Formats: sequence, structure tokens, C-alpha cells
Amino acid sequence: MAEESGKEGIKIKVSPWAISTLILLVILAIFLAYPSMTGRVVSNGAIDGTGATLSGDEVAEKAIDYINTYLLGGQGTATFVGVEETNGLYDIKLEIAGREYDSYATMDGTLLFPSAVDLTETVEIPETETTETPEAPKSDRPEVHAFVMSYCPYGLQFMKAYVPVIELLGDKADIELNFVHYLMHGEKEMTENTRLHCIQKEQKDKFTDYLRCFVETDDPEGCMADVGIDTNKIEICMQDTDEEFEITKTFEESESSYPPYNVDAELSQQYGVSGSPTFVINGQTIQVTRSANAIKEAVCAAFNTPPEECETELSTTAEQPGIGPIGSGSGASSGEQC
Repeated sequence: MAEESGKEGIKIKVSPWAISTLILLVILAIFLAYPSMTGRVVSNGAIDGTGATLSGDEVAEKAIDYINTYLLGGQGTATFVGVEETNGLYDIKLEIAGREYDSYATMDGTLLFPSAVDLTETVEIPETETTETPEAPKSDRPEVHAFVMSYCPYGLQFMKAYVPVIELLGDKADIELNFVHYLMHGEKEMTENTRLHCIQKEQKDKFTDYLRCFVETDDPEGCMADVGIDTNKIEICMQDTDEEFEITKTFEESESSYPPYNVDAELSQQYGVSGSPTFVINGQTIQVTRSANAIKEAVCAAFNTPPEECETELSTTAEQPGIGPIGSGSGASSGEQC
């Protein structure tokens, strides 16, 4: 699951140059961390520390013996190709698995350097590649879906930012809350997903008020009473939905750690949803900072002609994950999912 950078919808690709540099640093760290591997050339179990200058062939023989015995450890074989003097060191050319390498050793045969960096060479560092999340296609009335799990902390983070957008643009766009096609937070999530589905379906005019109360308090019964939800109508809907999608049956029979949840499964799989939250506008998955204003801007960008409500400035602060008051976020928006 992709991480967000400081800019909305921007993902950074690591360049091959950076990867190869990192590998080189790891190799150097290993050789520096272990004194027994810090370049002493060992031959026949003894260290040649006399300080006398040896011939290139002698040093190469010791180096290759050391590499095969202590560095490759039977996982390959280094063979001698040639040796020459370079900048006061012996440049030992050897071959491993069909590839030729240069290693360097002091002329007294005491220190081995697996590779060298030419400090006089100018290395051209390529510009960092970036890809922007594509914008959603435009339409007169955007179709907006937020796929969540009702007790996923990051789904709750998104829902808290989503509520003001539904309140602002709910009459101008088709804005829905939908559900990922599996559960991660047990039976209470199964029940609350279904309750949210039914309130949105049966009493849509009270759905946003209920959602605001739920994400702030985690008190479904109290929220239904406070908002004036017809509990009988919702209970009947929940029973019918459970039977239609075999929700409880699937939950109890599933051997998976993440039982299927089938209410929006077809839509979830259509859009390739793989975590909570996933935000989709006009069929395009969109990455945004989890603030009300960022979500509003993404929806407004999908109108052919944005309504005047799009000029309204909402909170630009990312919400806090988990249950809690809307608008009390810390500003951090990691992009994490359940």
C-alpha cells in the first residue's frame, strides 16, 4: 500500500543509482564492522604482516584464496584474470560466475579492498522520477465512493474528513460510503458496516448526522437515538441484508483471518480495492491527504462545471486516525490502510 509524500497524490520512485549506492554502503559497512573482514589477506591460515612488498601474482593469489574461503564461503568461486599496479595498490582482476570484478590490495599483501570508488570522477545523478496520481474523469455529477472498514483506524480517519464533504456537496454529487470486501476487526465491524449500509440506504437524510456521531463517539445506539433514526426500519434492513448477502453465515463459516464481507464486494473488486480507505471518483482511484479540504478539492475537480459550494474552504488539517472529534487532527496523513 503506497505512502503519501508532502504533496497530495505524489509517489516517489527510487532511482537505480540510489539503490546501487545503498548496496555499496551496506557492503562497506559489513567490512568495517568486522575486523576479521577488514581487508586482511589470509593465506594458509596465517597473516602476512611483514610489510615487505610482494609481487602482484603473490598478492593476487592470497586475495583470491581469502575471497573464496571467507567471503564466498562455497557459494561461488573467484578465479584469477590478471593483476596490475595502480596508484600504489595492486588492481586484481577476477571473475565470479562469469562476471569480471576489480578488487584492490596493498603491495605488502595485508589489506584487501573489494572495490574502489574513483573520487575524481563526476557522477551524474539523475533527477528523481515522480508520478502523479491521475485526476478523475470529469462529469456533470461525479460518482464518488469511499471504501472503508468501519473500525479501521485509517478508515475512520478518512470518514472524519469525508463527513464535511458529504454535508457540503451531497446534493451536487453522488457521494457514498462503501465497504471493503473483507473484515479485519471482528463481529462488531460486520454489524456496524451493515448498520451504516442500511442507514445510508433507508434514511439517507440522516446518514451524515449519524456518521458524524459514530466516528466521534463509537456509540451506535446513542447516535441512532440522538439523530432520530427509525430503529425498526434499520433492524429490518439489517436482517434482510444479512440474508441477501449471507453475511453472518459467511463470517461464522470462514476459516480466513479476514472473513469476506459481500455487501459491496462486486463494486469493491471492480475498482481493485485492497484496503481501507480507498477513494474512487468517476471510476478512478485517487490518493489525497485525509483532510476535508483535500477530499473536497478532488471531488470538485471532477465536475465539468464546479458548483459554487466548491469555493467553500474546509479544514486543511488531516484528521486523526481512529474514533475522536472531527477537526482535532494532528495534520499527519500517512496514507496507511487496513
